[in-house]
Amino acid sequence: MSSIWDTNIQFIPGVGPKRAKELEKELNVTTFGELIRYFPFRYIDRTRYYAVNEMSADLAYIQLRGTISDMKIVGQGPHKQRLVAIFSDPTGSVELVFFKGIKWIQQKIKTQTEYIVFGKPSVFNGKLNLVHPELDLPSDQSLMGSAGLQAVYSSSESLKDKGFTQKAFSKLMASVLTRVEGQIPESLPEWLVRRLKLMPLPLALEQIHFPKNLKNLQAAQTRLKFEELFYIQLGLLKQRAVRLRADNGIPFLSVGKDFNMCYRNLPFDLTNAQKRVIKEIRADLKSGRQMNRLLQGDVGSGKTLVALLCALIAVDNGYQACIMAPTEILAQQHYATVSKFLKNTEVRAGLLTGNTKTSERKILAEGLEDGTLNILIGTHALIEDTVLFNNLGFVVIDEQHRFGVEQRAKLWRKTPDKPPHILVMTATPIPRTLAMTLYGDLDVSVLDEMPPGRQPVKTLHFSAGRRNGVYSFMREQIKAGRQIYVVYPLIRESEKMDYENLETGYRDIVSAFPPPLYTTAVVHGQQKPDDKAYDMALFVKGSAQILVATSVIEVGVDVPNASVMVIESAERFGLSQLHQLRGRVGRGTGQSFCILLTGNKLSKEARERLKLMCTSNNGFEIAEADMRLRGPGDMEGTAQSGLAFDLRIANLAKDGQILEWARQEAMKILDEDPLLESQKCTILRQQLQWLGKHVIDYSTIS
Repeated sequence: MSSIWDTNIQFIPGVGPKRAKELEKELNVTTFGELIRYFPFRYIDRTRYYAVNEMSADLAYIQLRGTISDMKIVGQGPHKQRLVAIFSDPTGSVELVFFKGIKWIQQKIKTQTEYIVFGKPSVFNGKLNLVHPELDLPSDQSLMGSAGLQAVYSSSESLKDKGFTQKAFSKLMASVLTRVEGQIPESLPEWLVRRLKLMPLPLALEQIHFPKNLKNLQAAQTRLKFEELFYIQLGLLKQRAVRLRADNGIPFLSVGKDFNMCYRNLPFDLTNAQKRVIKEIRADLKSGRQMNRLLQGDVGSGKTLVALLCALIAVDNGYQACIMAPTEILAQQHYATVSKFLKNTEVRAGLLTGNTKTSERKILAEGLEDGTLNILIGTHALIEDTVLFNNLGFVVIDEQHRFGVEQRAKLWRKTPDKPPHILVMTATPIPRTLAMTLYGDLDVSVLDEMPPGRQPVKTLHFSAGRRNGVYSFMREQIKAGRQIYVVYPLIRESEKMDYENLETGYRDIVSAFPPPLYTTAVVHGQQKPDDKAYDMALFVKGSAQILVATSVIEVGVDVPNASVMVIESAERFGLSQLHQLRGRVGRGTGQSFCILLTGNKLSKEARERLKLMCTSNNGFEIAEADMRLRGPGDMEGTAQSGLAFDLRIANLAKDGQILEWARQEAMKILDEDPLLESQKCTILRQQLQWLGKHVIDYSTIS
């Protein structure tokens, strides 16, 4: 990158050190390059003028042309005053209202002068007005593309208070583009720009801020989105190419007695999807390369059994395996499942969590060190320095997004010579575009088939007014010997939110289902571990018919007898989270139900979410819709803390086609030159190095 790109923004005319600090604090923008790449999130058509009598409160931003006939300061006291200007055109008049910078605006505005006014109509005391609109003289309309498309930038209240209006942003962009004119280096090889018919970078950066016409704007957006997604894919696929060329894996060449014994004793047939995935993993394990594979599968699709059978391949080849889960409940669940399937084998499995007693830890440690303990299942207690394996060869990480990169890396250090094979599992279905971007360097296997005998869960939506009917249904189910989950979004009452919450909900449930006829257990994140374990055990054993919980039960509770899931204030949950919660029922052979209870007033988006939940049981379809509705950085479970890289202009929910295109082009280049060593790939190599210094590397799963 050229030096001008890295110049501090304080050197732009009209910025200076103080305003530069504001922009850094609020937008994390410090250099010319960062400011130019602070892209608009939408555009407003300023070619259209509305008449005052066409105004209505449901219109977005509008533009008027007319004259200010009068203005006055209204209200008493420094904090209650407002400036009201009367703005008129031939069809009528409207008030322009200003609460801040009153004296400055009063001096600036001239009456009986024509202005172009731009703002959002709102209603106050039954009258339409425009609050803090932009005012321009007709001669001062230079800061927009010649097509009349004006860029709109994300801002903050703090910046607005300090005078960073949309007009101020446009001025900043115009200034910085003038300063760097003729000095913007192309960031893609010229042969690639030519072959793909992309707009050159200098022109794209100018047109994205000041579009000449709609065609130019679209070409600029395509160029910048392509580049952003292309370099993410190129980086991930290059890492994968390096890994596939390496011969650093432990070869597991045989499938022996432990695998065969467990497989033969299964009380059911594997699904075709499970057989396919085991074959894919088996091919990796005998290749001589280290496996890095993502296993996606809906709740109940049989991931744990696949993981166990593959771990037994490691055991048959003289190595140990471990399965790491994010919560104690899930680790215990895995241990119970694995122990059940290992009953007729000589394989020894152990469980290690934060609550494992010292005496038990000692026995586990001895078994690990002398190699007699074959499979260790646990929470992040597994990565403690005191946990030493004899020869770890296979690692399963469940719900991997809940572990940090550093935590995962510690498992590597437990093998002195060659790294263990890694199988990452997730029950959160990840949309294809997100999987390609989060896990682009991994091989992906999908379990897209449910075990036979499983009936789809029936999902129903009721408003809270029909709660008594829901309670009657719950009593019928309990009478039939079934158990019920009731899930709440909040633990304690919040003054701001009138949603149902666990504490009052628990009291209501106990009052509607009184002891000794009914027993209600309660589980939430703020309980002491012993209390939580006690209540959970009551429900698992069948001693409690109802479990009142927060979404802590979203992962890892397997009670086949629980056939009803009631979700209170269901509108508070995201689609993927609702789907995860629903996966707690339907684990037996009988019909199960998920009941979504909501308030009466629902947003359009909430209605859309609930409707999809009632019509679809397909986790991938739901995940795609969730990303469309809420955006990738928001998706429950897949990328809770946002993506591992900043997307400045591309949107994974909307730009799937460009992502696919970018990935194909990156693959073509790497097929020809896997390490980007040729002269024609110099720019690509340099850009990846530069970008690598500016992002955290989340792509190495280990």
